[in-house]
Amino acid sequence: MPTIRILTEAELRAAVPLDIDAVECVENGFRALARGGVVMPPILSMAIADHNGEVDVKTAYVPGIDSFALKVSPGFFDNPKIGLPSTSGLMVLFSARTGQVEALLLDNGYLTDVRTAAAGAVAARLLSRPDARTAAIIGTGMQARLQLKALTLVRDLERAVIWGRDISKAEELAAKLIGPLGIPVTAEPDPARAVGEADIVVTTTPSETPVLKADWLRPGQHVTAMGSDQHNKNELEPACLQRADLYVPDRLSQTRGLGELRSAIEAGVVAADAGFAELGTILEGQAPGRTAPEQITIADLTGTGVQDTAIATLARQRADASGAGTDFNS
Repeated sequence: MPTIRILTEAELRAAVPLDIDAVECVENGFRALARGGVVMPPILSMAIADHNGEVDVKTAYVPGIDSFALKVSPGFFDNPKIGLPSTSGLMVLFSARTGQVEALLLDNGYLTDVRTAAAGAVAARLLSRPDARTAAIIGTGMQARLQLKALTLVRDLERAVIWGRDISKAEELAAKLIGPLGIPVTAEPDPARAVGEADIVVTTTPSETPVLKADWLRPGQHVTAMGSDQHNKNELEPACLQRADLYVPDRLSQTRGLGELRSAIEAGVVAADAGFAELGTILEGQAPGRTAPEQITIADLTGTGVQDTAIATLARQRADASGAGTDFNS
């Protein structure tokens, strides 16, 4: 009779903080994707427009990892109005050898938050200038908080600004982050100014209309766009991809249908069959990344199943090492 380890959100938070180990874990997942042999089907995505919601299902088998994760990730963006978080969900870990369920990770979206922020750190470490010192975060939700924290793991930031459509939320978030991050964090009511003064820009919103304009970009900047993970979302003005010297998708087949690349293709800015080196390909040295300080780089992150298998496996390993969780015999 198989034994299934059940891990609660509290146990997973204790086991897998957003730290450099989580960043390395997600980076290794991208590297594995580039090396080949990974089986990663397209995202199963279901929109529930009546309630401003969506549900995504992601998975991936990675050679060399004994388990694979199946992640169910709902996002219902009106939830904060009734006192609930926008995201929730869980992961199920299966044996890659037998298909037996090994663990149930009741994370309520926490592991997704961590691996998404870690992917932002991977992109920034790879593509931003090593001397980047300022950051602008576009958005005021959980990922806004975590993306900025993740940036501090890979770059010596000296200050950051936050912009949101509701300036009071931006001010509230900035005030909460000053102490934990140890750098000045301020709210900026003008998005153009926020972007113009930053070395690294992260867009982290569920917006369906651009929140970042091409005219705001300046030489030497890096942009990580991570909010466009559905067919109707769009954070970057399509001309941003024209302006960029280097565009890097996490998974090209996904960004053509879900990411900022989709909007650029629809606008006629980029050819539908244009090829771009993926994040993992550049990490593996199979294609060049930033080659000059003055280049503008864009990373388009739609979220991949390989990230979920990577972070779920890390969670299981740490839980086993600490004895966390409850065993259940089915």
